Amino acid sequence: MTMTADISTLNRNGLTGYYAIRALVSILWVALAFTIGKAHPPLGVALIIAYPAWDSLANYVDARSNGGLRANPTQTLNVVVSAIVTLVVAVAAARDFHAVIAVIGIWAALAGILQLTTAVRRWRIAGAQWPMILSGGQSALAGAIFVKKATDATASLSVADVAPYAAFGAFYFAISAAILFLKRR
Repeated sequence: MTMTADISTLNRNGLTGYYAIRALVSILWVALAFTIGKAHPPLGVALIIAYPAWDSLANYVDARSNGGLRANPTQTLNVVVSAIVTLVVAVAAARDFHAVIAVIGIWAALAGILQLTTAVRRWRIAGAQWPMILSGGQSALAGAIFVKKATDATASLSVADVAPYAAFGAFYFAISAAILFLKRR
């Protein structure tokens, strides 16, 4: 086996588990957002703060597991951006939830572009990236929708407004995990 084949196998195997964990955490987050987060706004704020924090951590772990931060510049940027967004969302949540949704929208658009770019780069190495490409594109579009929602002062916004976006992300991660798992068989 060549070095490239070994690396490809390791990435594919590692990505399968990574995508499965991302899907499961997103499903749990969506369930919490629609139940506890919607019923108890302070817990909804905690969930919305945790969302970009989790994304930052997940991208960090993925980049480190697949060649390191230098070899994964889009994910490294996503780690930094998501960490900053976590702090901005925490500050904005104390003032106005419309601002939170606007920040989440801008972040979703940028994170989507970074995810799409990462998936295109990984296509040759790991395969099964078309769901990640679709997810990245959809994330960018959802970001614009969030920003538009945030400008509607009459809208009553909550963490539940972000939950469908996270649910689609879970769906795409689950599809990628399943494809990579089946490729190993």
